[in-house]
Amino acid sequence: MSPLLWLGLAIGTGLGAWWIGWPAWQGYRHRDHRDANVDRYLAWRGRADRRPSGSLAEGPTLHERRHLLIAAALALVALVALVAFFVAS
Repeated sequence: MSPLLWLGLAIGTGLGAWWIGWPAWQGYRHRDHRDANVDRYLAWRGRADRRPSGSLAEGPTLHERRHLLIAAALALVALVALVAFFVAS
């Protein structure tokens, strides 16, 4: 296989991993930020829950987790294709 095809595959799958994984990661981080703001507001109003809320401990939703796993698999394929590009050239 031509080295340029390996490079194209690496770039394409890398971009695909970013395109699929970035929105899932941002949704996860945005939810954590929003939950922290709610906790601070409730504490300011004196209605905070006595239990510590670990929104990051809950982890990503099933949908986000699925997208992050797909993105990780695509990133792995991109890494293998990049190694193959360097070996072939």
